[in-house]
Amino acid sequence: MQNTTPGENENSCRLSNMLSGKVAVVTGATRGIGKGIALQLGEAGATVYITGRTLKPTGKGTSLMECAEEIEKRGGKCVPVQCDHEKDENIKALFDQIQREQDGQLDILVNNAYKAVTGIFENENKKFWQQDPGFWDDVNNVGLRNHYICSVYAARLMVPQKKGLIVNISSPGGLRYLFNVAYGIGKAACDRMAADCAHELKKDNVAFISLWPGPVKTELVTGFLAERPTSKSAQVFAHSETVEFSGRTIVHLAADPNIMQKSGRILCTCLLAEEYGFTDIDGQVPLNFRTVKDMLAMRGYTGLAAWIPSFLKIPGWLLAAVTHKF
Repeated sequence: MQNTTPGENENSCRLSNMLSGKVAVVTGATRGIGKGIALQLGEAGATVYITGRTLKPTGKGTSLMECAEEIEKRGGKCVPVQCDHEKDENIKALFDQIQREQDGQLDILVNNAYKAVTGIFENENKKFWQQDPGFWDDVNNVGLRNHYICSVYAARLMVPQKKGLIVNISSPGGLRYLFNVAYGIGKAACDRMAADCAHELKKDNVAFISLWPGPVKTELVTGFLAERPTSKSAQVFAHSETVEFSGRTIVHLAADPNIMQKSGRILCTCLLAEEYGFTDIDGQVPLNFRTVKDMLAMRGYTGLAAWIPSFLKIPGWLLAAVTHKF
């Protein structure tokens, strides 16, 4: 039996059946954040459609069938769908399948599919003009264009039922420089997509938000950090979330009767955990880049951070003001 902390047991019990009767799609769920989100949505009672390119086990533990089995072991319902999110016909077929099998019901879409993690690490020390121009497509075809296409098809199901939630998995890289130019542009566009789509969906009671996880040690990230322990990226991931923390966040968002008040906004996992009162699956609360205390700790000033009260936060308007020039 897996060891759990009191916080983990408490949160698992609280999440159980919160999304009973809901239908969700999580793209890119063979591993990483997508798998973690799918596990939490399934555990909370939703029927979860998961997508990815690898359907059957390959010995690496990163297939749709393996994710589906884990969801079902937790008491959830899962439908694995092999889908290449670079192919428009695959995306359309996914939503056509949901239309047929769920009588048009779709309550949650999580746009998580992403292709460029390996490329980001491999191009870490290159300026944009030193990279192959095709790197843009590696970063933003699946990680941006596909998000828009999935959102179009999801909205066509959600608007007639006058309810639904669409989530773009984004990053603080949309606000300030992080990793590389193509990455930042893509994340800024994901944030803007959420804001503008929310504007057009408002009258139909469909919420669209952009979610910022903190650094997450996914399987790929953990492998690269082991090879590059002194890299700049290793510093970013020194204080990280588990892959399921974003999932717990989305469960609470989808169950929030006042979710439309958050529509169109950028929301941070750590702040939502504080608002809704939940922890990560290990019972911990990841560091919050909006608090002065945690920001100092992230930068290595642990002694000074110990003296700073945790309630001191950096206002959102100040973050925006110091990271944009007009």
